[in-house]
Amino acid sequence: MADTRFLQESLPNALAGVDLAGLGPKRSGKVRDLYQHAGCLILVTTDRLSAFDHVLGLVPFKGQVLNQLAAFWFAQTQSIIDNHLIATPDPNVTIARPCRPLPVEVVVRGYISGVTKTSLWYQYSQGERQIYGLTFPDGLQKNDPLPQPIITPTTKAADGGHDERITSAQVVEMGLASAREWAQICEAAVALFQHGQAVAQRAGLILVDTKYEFGVAPTGELLLIDEAHTPDSSRFWLADSYPARHAAGEEPENFDKEFIRLHYAARGYRGEGLPPPLPPELAVQAAARYIHIYERLTGQPFAPGEIPAGPRIERNLRQWLQGQ
Repeated sequence: MADTRFLQESLPNALAGVDLAGLGPKRSGKVRDLYQHAGCLILVTTDRLSAFDHVLGLVPFKGQVLNQLAAFWFAQTQSIIDNHLIATPDPNVTIARPCRPLPVEVVVRGYISGVTKTSLWYQYSQGERQIYGLTFPDGLQKNDPLPQPIITPTTKAADGGHDERITSAQVVEMGLASAREWAQICEAAVALFQHGQAVAQRAGLILVDTKYEFGVAPTGELLLIDEAHTPDSSRFWLADSYPARHAAGEEPENFDKEFIRLHYAARGYRGEGLPPPLPPELAVQAAARYIHIYERLTGQPFAPGEIPAGPRIERNLRQWLQGQ
């Protein structure tokens, strides 16, 4: 695991983005820069950290962790559903099969938790009992386990917008996915989540909830895309301390970016207006957590890539393209 001093020294070299000449126009999401070239989708995972539908700042090596952890999970789950991964020619780069992304976030939850306004606990704590088209009983406490995983979809907002909660019925009614696609997605999502829970449990972690994205290949095949079971798209708790902390009404020890959401929420920010910038000390803490969870889940030591990452990414990507 990287030490604090090394992460502090790496802060100035955190990857904000990369401009790659000759690959066509660049599209930028909250975390990834995307190019379409030679029939492939090139995704560069940056160190940008997003929460509350805003980019808060940069976290060193976050992009490398996400990219390599996504590749790990794609290999782990290919027997459940195929994915878009072709190659990872650089620690921060994924070469992917082009497809039509479905405009719905598939959120699977195993616990009632969260602080954002689309989170299950926030809505439940406001007195709602019909949430995402599902009925919840009275008497639930924050961070309680649910009897079985549930799917709580949201819209996939364009940059600057907010994801809005919807029901499974609305996914089909709004044309976000066909009835056949949505049935296949729900089956795959629950199977992916249960596999993720099992791997996390072996690592001493609880997979609390997660977000999946799916796309349709030109052949009509449904694919898992983007990433899976990373600290960006998932919440993880330490398993050993969860029972005692939950019984005492304390927050579980988390190993994802939830501690950043909690930091902002404790200071009164829940996503309205522009967020305060990410403090450097919080960025270093986030980097350490991302690296630690990578090592726990994969069972492999994290090997930081050469920094600054931009020249390395361009060099490795050019070499890969020349070999095709």
